[in-house]
Amino acid sequence: MELKTYYFDTYAFFEMISGNPAYRRFERDIALLTSRFNLMELYYGLVLKHGQSAAERYYGGFLKFCVEPDDETIKEAMIFRTRNKDLRLSYADCIGYTLALKRRVKFLTGDNGFKDLPNVEFVK
Repeated sequence: MELKTYYFDTYAFFEMISGNPAYRRFERDIALLTSRFNLMELYYGLVLKHGQSAAERYYGGFLKFCVEPDDETIKEAMIFRTRNKDLRLSYADCIGYTLALKRRVKFLTGDNGFKDLPNVEFVK
């Protein structure tokens, strides 16, 4: 059985960690991708809300799922961000969205800015 792969943005991580029932289906039987940029946002948010110990635990646990963007991907992501600046998307999520497109996997998020974009699995 081939697992469906999702690129987790920072929003998706926070929802999964906080126990949002809509995200339970993404806790098993899937393949997960992300980047250090999304883990950076996650770490920051977790330090603020739950302390450094929790941030360390989750960062370390998700690190093995990281894929890193090359320079071309970063440039494409920033062009995407400038074209969609009214959506107020984070740098990290624009890089993640571009990585998801390039790898042909769904971008998992509940960020309203991505709601109507192609290749998005939008979950609140």
